[in-house]
Amino acid sequence: MSDDFDQLVREASAARADTWDFGWLEGRAIEARPSWRYFDRVAERVRGARRVLDVDAGVGNLLADLPMLPPLAVATDAYEPSIRIAGPRLRARSAHVVRTSSDHQALPFADASFDLVISRHPVETWWGEVARVLEPGGHYLSQQVGPHSLRDLAEALRGPLPPGTTRDPEHAREAAEAVGLVVDELRAERTRVVFYDVGAVVYFLRVVVWTVPDFTVDRYRDPLRRLHEHIRRVGAFETTSSRFLIDARKPARRSRPRA
Repeated sequence: MSDDFDQLVREASAARADTWDFGWLEGRAIEARPSWRYFDRVAERVRGARRVLDVDAGVGNLLADLPMLPPLAVATDAYEPSIRIAGPRLRARSAHVVRTSSDHQALPFADASFDLVISRHPVETWWGEVARVLEPGGHYLSQQVGPHSLRDLAEALRGPLPPGTTRDPEHAREAAEAVGLVVDELRAERTRVVFYDVGAVVYFLRVVVWTVPDFTVDRYRDPLRRLHEHIRRVGAFETTSSRFLIDARKPARRSRPRA
């Protein structure tokens, strides 16, 4: 069992994990999708859009996979390895890629530049900037990580965690309304996540770094071994992710009454 554990951990530690590409987990882990089908919702909205902005686009999977794009499509991200992958992929679809800075909460676009802003799993939503770059009547449609996502996994390594969290749907509603947006829809769900070997756990924690912020194999070798033994005994480690959907609209300008 020790050799099996060591081999799985070595494989996962050697795999490239500097981009948002989960292909390495194929057959080793699964995550159920929320019932609202975010990709399909975006595809439907994009058909009626003229200018779309994808914030925190990662390696560009969402825009690259859409069946059609509007006349102007722009993706932003602050992570250089992701930008390098997204660039050629999105330029092939006549979309643009812009690198932003995680140190400055600013989007490098003029006011009212887009009629649709999307973001799947943003690191942080810059609500004031979203409202600024949306044109009146435009929408922000985002799927975000909700409270206590993968908590069982984090606690399996770190022990009991405090209850507080900032990734709360109601906090998002309040933040959106504070900058003048109108929240048309807000939904939250928990979905099943299954890891079939400890290597999948190690790889996942290397990519999704906020699950266990100080994760290294050496630091957590003992709890990882306990997870490995649990998976060998019952066949998998199961937990749940937390997701919420928010659809917020910038109110259209009221026409001035005629004198």
